[in-house]
Amino acid sequence: MTDRPEIRASDQDRDRIAEMLRVAVSEGRIDLEELNERLDRTYGARTLRELDEVVEDLPQGGPPPTALLPATVAAAPLPAAHPGDVLELHTRSGKIRQDGRWVVPPLITTKAHRFGTVRVDFTRAECAYREVTVDVQITSWFGDVVIVAPYDWWVQDDAVTRRLLGAVHNRPIVSPTQAAVVVRLTGYVQTGDVWVRYRR
Repeated sequence: MTDRPEIRASDQDRDRIAEMLRVAVSEGRIDLEELNERLDRTYGARTLRELDEVVEDLPQGGPPPTALLPATVAAAPLPAAHPGDVLELHTRSGKIRQDGRWVVPPLITTKAHRFGTVRVDFTRAECAYREVTVDVQITSWFGDVVIVAPYDWWVQDDAVTRRLLGAVHNRPIVSPTQAAVVVRLTGYVQTGDVWVRYRR
């Protein structure tokens, strides 16, 4: 807790609180729904007092500064997955986007039929897990699933079944041992494409 609560909060202060919340999820102290609510308060906070209130019921030791590094994030324990923590992104036509600031569940299912396109952008997402599964189902020539991952994540596509002319386009930048988060793709691509992009 700070001795000067009315001091304006900096981006670094907000990131420190966000990291404390991610640790709290991994330890089972709060669930994903509460994480999402607290992150909204964190990034909307103007003063140090408001940030203190977000984590006042959590251990105040907080993670060391190195916890912000990808290697330390990768070493964090996995939080328990709950059956209800599933994000479904399904479309028969048109586009569905999951991007911006959002909380990543342990399982995401994507279905693109006919002229459907599903885009999942992880670059600004809050992910408390070391491993996330994205199940894909594409059954149309014009169906696409686009995965946008941070450059230090690793997207594994070995478990995706390619049928007919279905294809997965993926060139990971880091190895699994260096990855902050591993995204495991499962499911099948009958026709159409899965596109994986990495962004800094």
